[in-house]
Amino acid sequence: MATIAQITDFSQGYGRRSVIRGVSLSLSPGVTGLLGPNGAGKTTLLRVLSTVSPPQMGSLELFGEEVKKEKEVRRARRRIGYLPQDFGYYPAFSVGDFVRYCAWLREVPEKEAEEATSRAIAAVGLSDRVRDRMKSLSGGMLRRAGIAAAIVGDPDLVLLDEPTVGLDPAQRLEFRSLIRSLASKGSSVLLSTHLVEDVGVACDSVLVLQEGVIKYKGSPSDLVSVADEAAPGDSPLERGYMTILASTALNQGTTC
Repeated sequence: MATIAQITDFSQGYGRRSVIRGVSLSLSPGVTGLLGPNGAGKTTLLRVLSTVSPPQMGSLELFGEEVKKEKEVRRARRRIGYLPQDFGYYPAFSVGDFVRYCAWLREVPEKEAEEATSRAIAAVGLSDRVRDRMKSLSGGMLRRAGIAAAIVGDPDLVLLDEPTVGLDPAQRLEFRSLIRSLASKGSSVLLSTHLVEDVGVACDSVLVLQEGVIKYKGSPSDLVSVADEAAPGDSPLERGYMTILASTALNQGTTC
């Protein structure tokens, strides 16, 4: 299976504070869930993969090309969709304007951009809000507009930071279906979330990041299998996750 993104011996920090230390990771087509407590480095990892922040140490390879220079960054960004946890937008833009603008930023060809915009907005159930201004949207609708902006133009790498915040249960079900459809077209989706149940039903593989180190990589079923029955959690998957966080050594699923 083709490798879409790869980071090798990657470290990142801010000032003297180390956030991620010596991580190596590859992403292929499919949906990968990224779990970890607050401060584990999940957002930092997404920022590096999206080319927003260059790695302090190590290498970043996207779509078969090491990304170092500005021209390489620009080429890579055409194929990346990124939804930060707090994304910026012009309040007076309509939903259609916002998603169309993001298509332009990604250099979606002009002849394809309008249809791509409509398709992305429809995918998140906002077709009836296409003319509404961004500042008028509820929190859940705003999040859905952000997801549309991240997927417009069918990018090969989709990076989503807490995308289901503010979505109701029905919308979360629709979101799970959406990201599975992206993966079926050959995209790699990295989904950072605190909702373990979303990972269990929507993801092919799971990463657990703790204190800047990947403590686990494997399938959701493998994560269930490492669960300590005494660990806290309301489901086997949650107990598996909590077991990983409590562990200092793992017996399986750690190869990245």
